[in-house]
Amino acid sequence: MFRIASQTKAITAVSIMQLYEQGKLLLDEPVSDFIPAYKNMTVLKSFHENDTTYTTEPAKKAITIRDLLTHTSGLDYPGIGSAAMKAIYAKAGIIPGFGLAKKGETLLDAMNVLAKLPLVHQPGEKWNYGLNYDLLGCLIEVISGEPLNEYCRKNIFEPVGMKDTYFNVPEEKATRLATVYTEDSLHNVVLWEKSMLGVDPNYPLEKKMYFSGGADLTSTAMDYAAFLQMLLNGGTYNGHILLSPRTVEMMTSNQLNFSFNGENDFGLGFEIVSTKGAAHGPRNNGSFAWGGFWGSAYWADPKAHLIGIIMTQQTPNNHADMMQKVQDIIYASLKN
Repeated sequence: MFRIASQTKAITAVSIMQLYEQGKLLLDEPVSDFIPAYKNMTVLKSFHENDTTYTTEPAKKAITIRDLLTHTSGLDYPGIGSAAMKAIYAKAGIIPGFGLAKKGETLLDAMNVLAKLPLVHQPGEKWNYGLNYDLLGCLIEVISGEPLNEYCRKNIFEPVGMKDTYFNVPEEKATRLATVYTEDSLHNVVLWEKSMLGVDPNYPLEKKMYFSGGADLTSTAMDYAAFLQMLLNGGTYNGHILLSPRTVEMMTSNQLNFSFNGENDFGLGFEIVSTKGAAHGPRNNGSFAWGGFWGSAYWADPKAHLIGIIMTQQTPNNHADMMQKVQDIIYASLKN
């Protein structure tokens, strides 16, 4: 069982789109319609490193649910974001999703604190990786009236047959949790120590109330393959309809007016291989993909009828090109 970190985001995106299909939200609806703290957001104007004070200006528009799904809201990430926002988030006690929140803190508690902090850019103007899916997870809780872990269990994990996917890993499955590694200064593989980056790799075993929609799940290759196959099937798996084909088509279509990384597109939860991206590697145009902090990655290629999942638990990894090489070998083996 592997910590899949940001691969959690795709599952949160499916959950949001289920609520969208039920008419419980609109994609271009302001987040503040459901969580009032997100009215009248501000944007960082200047940051003073010596004392971590800052100035702000008003946001030009409200953050929408589509902004969150496409990482264009202006939210940043603690730990891996910009220097200014890392300092601002640290001072406010904002965590990076995986790991432990304050004792007893719920997702809504944390997201209400986040709402008081500035955005790193104006909503909708740029792509910036941030806590968007934690906020989406909170929206799921508010709209559905259920904790995120329960919503996902009933509406995704059980219908798909994902028997080893959890926000809180049961004690009886603790021995199946994969070991986490890192590298020393000479790129030798060593065990991840609990104190590194302030993250204890045993966080999946801790019982918590903050369920990160962006980074918190533990899963297996088989479970995640079934989830991706559901999407390749147009939203259906094992006789269960999770989404309509048209909704899956929306999710795997470009949503931006600009390239999010200089080459590929971004949909509602995924990187989408563009025509340019397909020319630079073996994945076909329209393939969708993402990965996780601990070294896991996936892609699904509708044209090749192919799913690729690579589960490792090491960060950083000086041999990360292994993933590209495995992918190249797989596509080279295809006969049609």
